[in-house]
Amino acid sequence: MTDRVRTALFAGFVALLILGTGFLDNWNLALVILNYGLISAIMALGVNLQWGLAGLFNVGIMGFVALGGLASVLISMPPVAEAWSAGGGRTLLGLAIGAAVIVALVTVYKRMTRGRTRNIVMLVLMIAGFFAFRSVFDGGVAAIEAVNPSLTGYLGGLNFGGDAGRDWWWMPIIAWPVGGLLAAGAAWAIGKTALGLRSDYLAIATLGIAEIIIAVLKNENWMSRGVLNVTGLPRPVPYETDLQADPAFVTAAADLGIDPTTASTLAVKLAYAGLFAVFLIVLLILAQRALHSPWGRMMRAIRDNEVAAEAMGKDVTRRHLQVFVIGSAICGLAGAMMTTLDGQMTPAAYQPLRFTFLVWVMVIVGGSGNNIGAALGGLLIWWLWVAVGEYGPDLMIWATSALHADSALKASLIDSAPQMRFIVMGTVLLLILRFSPRGILPEK
Repeated sequence: MTDRVRTALFAGFVALLILGTGFLDNWNLALVILNYGLISAIMALGVNLQWGLAGLFNVGIMGFVALGGLASVLISMPPVAEAWSAGGGRTLLGLAIGAAVIVALVTVYKRMTRGRTRNIVMLVLMIAGFFAFRSVFDGGVAAIEAVNPSLTGYLGGLNFGGDAGRDWWWMPIIAWPVGGLLAAGAAWAIGKTALGLRSDYLAIATLGIAEIIIAVLKNENWMSRGVLNVTGLPRPVPYETDLQADPAFVTAAADLGIDPTTASTLAVKLAYAGLFAVFLIVLLILAQRALHSPWGRMMRAIRDNEVAAEAMGKDVTRRHLQVFVIGSAICGLAGAMMTTLDGQMTPAAYQPLRFTFLVWVMVIVGGSGNNIGAALGGLLIWWLWVAVGEYGPDLMIWATSALHADSALKASLIDSAPQMRFIVMGTVLLLILRFSPRGILPEK
């Protein structure tokens, strides 16, 4: 079987699953799976660039996705004027002091001769800078978080399109690449310190940093509302209520034989699917061009034998940093998209199982080193993840129908049915690793 036929069959199978969900169950569920599947495919594409192309073992995907979600809040939400008046300027001044102290420390470290004098100067500068930073920053944060904490208590974003930000509907789309830039900046800082480590140490470092990012998002209420969550993010697509109030839309829905309420929910989800598909296709084209370019061949040569590549004059660490930043930026972009689709940011929802392990399963099942395989793997695994959670309880009820109605075993199995998705994911991963260790679409 040729690669082209195998790819077509895989794509057709994934399309059949999603269309089958629509025809046999309902189209709302099918479009929900499609939208989150497209976002998952983008995440898998980012991880595939890091692992499949360069062999970088990044298990901190969750942190970059969360940074993308933060960017969506900072860009697309309207600003909270009272919070800015209460402590916005003071908080920014505190951050500026902190940044100035770091710059001063770096300057002293580079300019002064190594020795006791440099150590003393840096120690004094560090202690004085810390207290100066906290004395300014803490007061500003306290003032911001005291402003109507049940509804706001944070600075908000940069969307000046009305009270709810709905007039500037395009701001959420602007937030997506900004999410990528924010994740790229974090990846650059992480990569400068951690990419010299062995792959296992790099994995531990990225996992730890991802947990730090989530902890910051949970606790810095002035920026992200922490565990209080940010809700009501503006959309780049029409609202269902607006469509239902549009006579032309209602007439068009009636002509199709669909009631306006159902038609509006389908139209909104289709609009999201179109936007996400455009981003995925563009990224896929760019990733394919990069894969087959001299840069891509060099990255694969570095992945296969770092020592030989270094002996040929390649700067391995620098190239690793490049692909680490690019892959993380794509994950951040996907994270911003997901937060926009959810309409809210809930830092407590970022779990390694969902935003790291599952993305890795997508890449491994789809085909590590194959961009199309990783993207299709994202769609397939997300469909499976949702389908098992959706249909698992019904399947378990059918499977235990022979047991007595009062059976404790039957009750336990039915209660644990939603957790079947973890068993299914593990089983799929084991089967792929046993029978097709290079994935459904292996690297060419």
